[in-house]
Amino acid sequence: MTTIPILKEREEQIYRKGSEPFNMQCEKHSLAGSVSQRACVFCGSRVVLYPVADALHLIHGPIGCAAYTWDIRGALSSGPELHRLSFSTDLQERDVIFGAEKKLYAALTELIEQYQPKAAFVYSTCIVGIIGDDVEAVCRKVGKEAGIPVLPVHSEGFKGTKKDGYKAACDALAQLIGTGETADISPISINIMGEFNIGGEAWMIKDYYRKIGVDVVSIMTGDGRVADIKRAHGAKLNVVQCSGSMTPLAEMMKEKYGIPFIRVSYFGIEDMAKALYDVAEHFPDQPEIMEKAQELVRSEVNRIYPELVKIREQVSGKRAAIYVGGAFKAFSLIKALRNLGMEVVLAGSQTGNEKDYEILRDMCNDGTVILDDANPLELSKYIIEKNADLFIGGVKERPIAYKMGIGFCDHNHERKTPLAGFEGMLNFAKEIFNTVTSPVWQFAPHRSGNEPEQLRNVVIQPSK
Repeated sequence: MTTIPILKEREEQIYRKGSEPFNMQCEKHSLAGSVSQRACVFCGSRVVLYPVADALHLIHGPIGCAAYTWDIRGALSSGPELHRLSFSTDLQERDVIFGAEKKLYAALTELIEQYQPKAAFVYSTCIVGIIGDDVEAVCRKVGKEAGIPVLPVHSEGFKGTKKDGYKAACDALAQLIGTGETADISPISINIMGEFNIGGEAWMIKDYYRKIGVDVVSIMTGDGRVADIKRAHGAKLNVVQCSGSMTPLAEMMKEKYGIPFIRVSYFGIEDMAKALYDVAEHFPDQPEIMEKAQELVRSEVNRIYPELVKIREQVSGKRAAIYVGGAFKAFSLIKALRNLGMEVVLAGSQTGNEKDYEILRDMCNDGTVILDDANPLELSKYIIEKNADLFIGGVKERPIAYKMGIGFCDHNHERKTPLAGFEGMLNFAKEIFNTVTSPVWQFAPHRSGNEPEQLRNVVIQPSK
């Protein structure tokens, strides 16, 4: 018999609804040796900052940290595409021993001269934090000489989690905000925060707000521009989607500039509609905004609903596992899957907090497994136990789904298809239908009855 055990130190980060008191640990460093799906601090910072399309992004560290090159991410731009290039100082052994400040200075000056960016972000990686290069001093010097903002991003991978990388990115953006002119900004205006234009989603959402009469000052950071970020402090409301990544910046702007913020989600019909209504409610002196929002929602739902009904007939009753970066996205996915008649049997995130998991607990059915900072073995274990038909995750979860012989939907930054907004909900439903009903799964060993002996005899080790 083969067992799939849970590491003892991980047991309190796993909760099965209905079978035990809720006492979920989270917001802690990944357990050494557990092969966490979670990314490092540097990865968190680049997720937020890389979509700024007219800025230079330079990684100060070994070349391996720059493995994030052209076309690996779906953050699209309507103009410049400098963000899709990945530059590195390519630190070698000699640089580590003697320091690499001169190398960083030379790289920055050469790149700025060649590409003429509007700003530059310099990302410190693990080795830079160890050898102690004064990145801030180099950035100040080059910024003064070049006449553009050159911003250090303190994203040494070892010093925390992906969530700490979000904070490092927010700190860098905060240095830009407040340096631009705001005289011509409309009194009915917002910043869209935590939207990264994966597959063009920011364009769709910006258009929705335009149709209901709301101006968008900046999008942080999908299809972002340095000039727009500089004047973001002139908006009247911050609308935060990816709360884990952008809440620190929204809180800073509230304290410094008095700009309130709301949390929204653009995934699924319910949450997309609510995102429009919540913004409209913020401008009560303009009742026509709410009227236009209601009309837009009616029109869009009427357009996509007939196709959604047809898809629901094909996928209803299927079981889905969700593992995403931020828990707020999981909330929307649960609602969207229920609209398709599907059951969520596993829900987890990399960066959720206690409040997030309490909401997940309340949203999920009895028996649903809730995971914080999971590893591949745990995900495989519960996919088998729950007999899932679908796995929704990112690029690191895709191999797990295919090895388990089930459908997969990429809901992370690598995809090229928009899944937000009303059109995105239809795209999402079509992708679910195509992968779940694919005839290829009949050849998966555990579905054909020809599974190997070691899989046939797997025993699920119950968690406490």
